[in-house]
Amino acid sequence: MTSQHLRDLEPIRRHATLVAVALDTQATLIDEIIDLHDRFLGGVFSKAKRTHAEQFQNSGKAISDKVRLYSQIGRALLAAKESGSEPYAAIEKVISWAALEESVAEAEQLAGPANFDHLAFAIDGYSQLRRYTPALLDALDFQAAPAALDVLAGIVLLRDLYARQARKIPDTAPTSFIRKRWIDLVRIPDGLDRRFYELCVMSELRNSLRSGDIWVPGSRQHKDFDEYLIPATVFQHRRTTKTLGLPINANADEFLSTRTTLLEQQLALVETLAAAGELPDAAMTAAGHLRISPLTNMVPEEADALIRASYGLLPHVKITELLLEVDQWTGFSQHFTHLKSGQPPKDITLLLTAVLSDAINLGLRKMAEASPGITVTKLGWLQAWHVRDETYAAALAEIVNAQSRQPFAAKWGHGATSSSDGQNFKAGGRGLFAGHVNLKYGQEPGVQFYTHISDQYAPFHSKVISATVRDSTHVLDGLLYHESDLRIEEHYTDTAGFTDHVFALTHLLGYRFAPRIRGLADKRLYIPGKSDSYPTLKPLIGGNINTKIIHVHWDDILRLTTSIKTGTVTASLMLRKLGSYPRQNGLATALRELGRLERTLFTLDWMQNPELRRRVQTGLNKGEARNALARAVFFNRLGELRDRSYDNQRHRASGLNLLTAAITLWNTVYLEHTVTTTEHPADDPLLGHLSPLGWEHINLTGDYTWNNPRQPKAGKLRPLRRPGNS
Repeated sequence: MTSQHLRDLEPIRRHATLVAVALDTQATLIDEIIDLHDRFLGGVFSKAKRTHAEQFQNSGKAISDKVRLYSQIGRALLAAKESGSEPYAAIEKVISWAALEESVAEAEQLAGPANFDHLAFAIDGYSQLRRYTPALLDALDFQAAPAALDVLAGIVLLRDLYARQARKIPDTAPTSFIRKRWIDLVRIPDGLDRRFYELCVMSELRNSLRSGDIWVPGSRQHKDFDEYLIPATVFQHRRTTKTLGLPINANADEFLSTRTTLLEQQLALVETLAAAGELPDAAMTAAGHLRISPLTNMVPEEADALIRASYGLLPHVKITELLLEVDQWTGFSQHFTHLKSGQPPKDITLLLTAVLSDAINLGLRKMAEASPGITVTKLGWLQAWHVRDETYAAALAEIVNAQSRQPFAAKWGHGATSSSDGQNFKAGGRGLFAGHVNLKYGQEPGVQFYTHISDQYAPFHSKVISATVRDSTHVLDGLLYHESDLRIEEHYTDTAGFTDHVFALTHLLGYRFAPRIRGLADKRLYIPGKSDSYPTLKPLIGGNINTKIIHVHWDDILRLTTSIKTGTVTASLMLRKLGSYPRQNGLATALRELGRLERTLFTLDWMQNPELRRRVQTGLNKGEARNALARAVFFNRLGELRDRSYDNQRHRASGLNLLTAAITLWNTVYLEHTVTTTEHPADDPLLGHLSPLGWEHINLTGDYTWNNPRQPKAGKLRPLRRPGNS
């Protein structure tokens, strides 16, 4: 709202709005402060690790020379012992005493810390840390669970030292939180090293904030763990009345009995097949390793000819015309309602221009320059009142639902399976994600658009995530919080999308999780009995499932899962906390044990089911093809995000996802039109190899105009091109 809009509100509503904004801003600032501290320390430790590695590499020749010299001295001493000669004389034959004394001094410098740890180099970041920690500790009110009270005591001590401007750490300072790798750095002959003590405290604060053992009142991302969940009284009532809403048996004994019995059956079956060498396209080697044959290409050569012929008939279309046509079919623009009145936009072309500016990464100002008759003021006003996360989500759902209703889309799937993957985009400037560097994508900072796509090629959910966060953290968000009518049953990811916690929660929430895990043979199986019962599989077995801890924390697991299911807390937030640092209450450990059980069941199925492997590969290929389309559409500014605001970055991701969904639907409709027009057999299995993700026939550039007299009328389609015409 502008100040004028705010002034027009009645006083009570105006004051309530201002208070709400202030509280929301406070929570946002607290979270950003904590995130900056997390990122800064991450950078300090990463730099220390690089410095350590570089120093070791640069010293490689000197270390090699020293080892060779001391090897010669050792040989000389051994020879002297064997012959009974004078050992000192034997050493003097190799090196003079003066040279040896100098060599020993050099060796002491080369040796470095006894534990070969990079933490010693983290001291280089102390001066920068010291510039903001007094303000950080003074501004935030940290509170702790019993497991982190010693860390909180260290924080209180530092806060007091900063206030008094004291320099020495007292001998009575709390030290029980200091981990083994820090002890030799923090404890020195004179007492406690001030710099390393502060580094250690702030590092443990970072870990405890991640896990939830320390929280900050007023924060949104770092509050008391219990506050994220549904109230205990509500949970107990739901448990008693059997209204948890979870698709599992809520009785721990019965649940675990069913799953462990199934696991034992599958272990016995796979053991028999492996011993007989009858695992399909897989085998256990003589060395005890699992070897799975690569999948063969199942796409016939005839499919390529069909794809070229079909796309050769599609009419050329401007992206503006395509959006208007899809809106005519679906009415998705009506979901971009006014924030205050709830009314749909009066000027549809103005709205679609704003959406397109997000989708192609052009921005409002440049979009206005490329759109005759449209001003940046009008676009800014419409975006402020009509374009929000919830309006984008509702509009996307309308298009996805339309895609699922297309008869031709059934040739690619029934909307019951999906895949998800992250796509990296460089982030220019010095915005929120400027410090987020993932070396997998190079040295440039960036963000990821994490997208879920159905087996019918519909991208039904997308969100902006940090490039440094593991994909698995966000897998469940797309499955749980999309607004389309899709009912996903099975979901695929690559290696970055799986953890044991995800395996556990997907099963508890009613999804079949099927990731393509790189190095699956190196992932251990976990069993309920003795490994001797499975001699062939024994090299793959990593241990036993601790069902006892699952029993002990079963109510905690159900309460967490119910909270995620009902939307009380997002799955990504809980997975980030549970996976970052083990909580002392055992919930993370119990969930991990349950995840090991489910991952073992999945692995056994993977070993004996080539169809599952092929299904997963096909699903992931669809996601990669959609990413190629998104990269082509998001072409302005060389595909680089230059928005400082996280809200604007989310709008970019939402606009891009909506446009790719619209292109997918348009292509689906017209591909079906080509099949019916050319009287191609409707039951031809080759049709399943067509993809609605092509874009060569779509004009994405130029002036963005909306008034085209050739726009087809309602219920009509554009004429197809003639074969052979460009």
